[in-house]
Amino acid sequence: MAAPDVPSLIEGLRDGGDRREAAIARLIIAGRRAVARLVEACRATTDRELQVAILRILEATGDERALAAAETAIAAHGDVAVAGIAVLRELMGRREGGADVKALDMLLAIARDPSADRRVRAAAVSALDHAPADVRQAIGGLAAGDSPLPAPESLDDALWEDALNGRLPDDPARLREAIPVHAPAAALADLHRLIEALGAREQGEPRRASAQQWLAVRGALHQALALRGSRIALYDLRETFDRAAAQLPSAFLGAIQTIGDDSCLEPLAAAFVRTKEARWQHQLAQAFHEIVKRERITKRHSALRRALAKAPELGG
Repeated sequence: MAAPDVPSLIEGLRDGGDRREAAIARLIIAGRRAVARLVEACRATTDRELQVAILRILEATGDERALAAAETAIAAHGDVAVAGIAVLRELMGRREGGADVKALDMLLAIARDPSADRRVRAAAVSALDHAPADVRQAIGGLAAGDSPLPAPESLDDALWEDALNGRLPDDPARLREAIPVHAPAAALADLHRLIEALGAREQGEPRRASAQQWLAVRGALHQALALRGSRIALYDLRETFDRAAAQLPSAFLGAIQTIGDDSCLEPLAAAFVRTKEARWQHQLAQAFHEIVKRERITKRHSALRRALAKAPELGG
């Protein structure tokens, strides 16, 4: 079998999608032959998705040289750090070159670090809990000392708490999945801050596809607020429609139909005029008329007059 072209496969990791997954599979098969270049690439790049992909491969290889990449990953926080902890978890079972002892020391330090992301600490505690039996026995003795390990916490719960504290994950999908579970019981002030953090992350995202994913998360959170009858972030909802250059995720429409007031009519009219998509125009018109009906807004209302001046078609 021909030797794998490791540099080309690492380049394939940058592409995402099927090509990335194919490169990951081939690099895992390459095993130890690819480790040195993978470690070098992981430490040299600032592309967080590439780092996570490399760490997935290093986790599967279980090579002690991956310690260097794991250490770099821990310093990067977030999803990259969680992927680095997965590497350390595998190395705890390796007796080569003292990798197991070094991995254990790093995991214990992370688990006991109160300044670390909650999700990173939770991943470290979980990794220690799945250590080989002799390692768990040693940990039990250490935990009885002056610096006990924190109580186990699910990664999803920790991710949510981190997000409320302004530490957003790299992957918006995980946070979106957490919203229906956690948002109904969260403090409204915390959700308000999270809305602002999501908006800032979305605006700062250079890749359009990623920005759209963060937009969808913000929409899901607006919908959760609307289901609670809260207008605490209504200003953000209005501004989103007012500047929308294209169709928004359906959660935004659901939210504005549920809690929108007279101040939302002009932004809806602006979005209606701006778009050429017939289906989106129809949905905007439905939301517009739902608000007018629910809030009992008459044609004498100044907000309705201003909105119809922008989009006379909505007066039909």
